[in-house]
Amino acid sequence: MVFRALGTIIVAAALAAGCASSGTTTAPATSGGSDEFGQEGRDPGLDQRATTRTRDIGSQFRTVYFDFDAYNLRSDARDALQHNAQLLRSSPDVRVQIEGNCDERGSDEYNLALGKKRAEAAKSYLVDLGIDGSRISTLSYGEENPAVQGHNEMAWGQNRRDEFKVR
Repeated sequence: MVFRALGTIIVAAALAAGCASSGTTTAPATSGGSDEFGQEGRDPGLDQRATTRTRDIGSQFRTVYFDFDAYNLRSDARDALQHNAQLLRSSPDVRVQIEGNCDERGSDEYNLALGKKRAEAAKSYLVDLGIDGSRISTLSYGEENPAVQGHNEMAWGQNRRDEFKVR
């Protein structure tokens, strides 16, 4: 008798746990939706597809490189920014943050200011190309976010850059 009662309790607990962990609930029917799309006619996979598309676009942005102690845009930087502008035009819902970076030479304060000028120069160029400035934020890491470790021109040249991050 005790075993039967214990067995019944275990089965009831398992069923209750299974229902609680499934995360499924029954939503009331609404006039705007269907079972296929869930409540309010929203496709449940929409957010996941949008996130995947945004991630794919984010990986296509080109990095902009700078000369030593400069924030003016070289011709290769303008080419990269034109490519990035086209990506932004094709995805009007995407917002980006331009992250300005410097090599290790110079003081922390100087490099933070230079990184900010680099990011702002890229933003200004994109705005001139017709991209809405409200879609673009800027941030400077100064020398704190090196792409390459090293104390030579090869490393420094890779660290003087603007990177684009989807936000």
